[in-house]
Amino acid sequence: MLSSATSLLSLLSNIKDIELKSIGNKILQGERLNENEGLVLFEKGSLSFLGMLANHVREKKHGDRTYFNRNFHIEPTNVCVFNCAFCSYSRGYANREEGWELSIEQMMHIVKSYDGKPVTEVHIVGGVHPKMNMTFFLELLRSIKAHRPDLHIKAFTPVELDYMFRKAKLTVREGLEQAHAAGLDSLPGGGAEIFHPEIRTKICDDKVNAEGWLEIHRTAHQLGMHSNATLLYGHIESYWHRIDHMERLRQLQDETGGFNTFIPLKFRNKDNDMQHVAESTIVEDLKMYAVARLYLDNFPHVKAYWPMLGREQARMTLSFGVNDIDGTIDDSTKIYSMAGSEEQSPSMTTEELVQLIRQSGRKPIERGTLYNVIREFDEVASPSEAMTL
Repeated sequence: MLSSATSLLSLLSNIKDIELKSIGNKILQGERLNENEGLVLFEKGSLSFLGMLANHVREKKHGDRTYFNRNFHIEPTNVCVFNCAFCSYSRGYANREEGWELSIEQMMHIVKSYDGKPVTEVHIVGGVHPKMNMTFFLELLRSIKAHRPDLHIKAFTPVELDYMFRKAKLTVREGLEQAHAAGLDSLPGGGAEIFHPEIRTKICDDKVNAEGWLEIHRTAHQLGMHSNATLLYGHIESYWHRIDHMERLRQLQDETGGFNTFIPLKFRNKDNDMQHVAESTIVEDLKMYAVARLYLDNFPHVKAYWPMLGREQARMTLSFGVNDIDGTIDDSTKIYSMAGSEEQSPSMTTEELVQLIRQSGRKPIERGTLYNVIREFDEVASPSEAMTL
């Protein structure tokens, strides 16, 4: 049975800890948590307590509706001028023979392979290649829009954009205006990692800092583009670093309202410079999702990126505040499979996604990138669907 305000009140009546009881009552009243209260949730909240609170907020916002989309990824290159300690994906420019570099023609071949298929989004992110400059990517955007105008292009993290703009001697606004005019529709949430310099200087010191990341998203929002936001958790950060990170996102969302979704990203330790750091447990993963849902009260959606977590764990997050599990992906992203995720060939059909959501007692909703509803699926599979699920 799904949670309700009544069951939450019953839970709170049995909570002995004064701080947790106060926080629970604030959640029930729809009041915003402060930074200290967010930290208390991480440090003192049991998994069951956090899950019930997060599920209450999730259902208050969305009921049992759970979103997914039909998308595919293009990763132009894994060659990168930056050297992030947590990254298992990139190859340095000096060793680029170990990586890949796709031409515009090769990337358009990928786009054309989806002709006649009901995908709604192409997600384009990759390494920062010194020869793939602003001109190159503007041509790619125009080519995609000329071929398939209705395809939503969600592309380029602030890490990529900052490098492009600086090389082209453009301001952030000038660069985003040009990209938007060429066909860029929205920004993904990558590259945020951990904002606080105490951690950022240790894991990704040479790329765009927190202020630069936030300014690119702020400007995109001002130009009418929406975006997502992420946080890389479960490595050398402390709980308060996570709260600091989410507080900066919450403040920008108060200012612009341009973020669609928050996506916690789990650190994976295979084949990178942080192999000695143990990965977070499932309990810690679920706590991260729950606290995110409770703290980021002005974010409409919280997403679990299933190729990173694996299907079963992604399904579990739907009881801990998550209302979106991303898209079909179609075996086209290597970023997490190269880092040791459970999904080494990350592809799910629409039918498989629908089944996964239904197994959690939720209602599947196919969405567009901006959460426009494309199709609502019945809670119970029809006989014809049952044959294929």
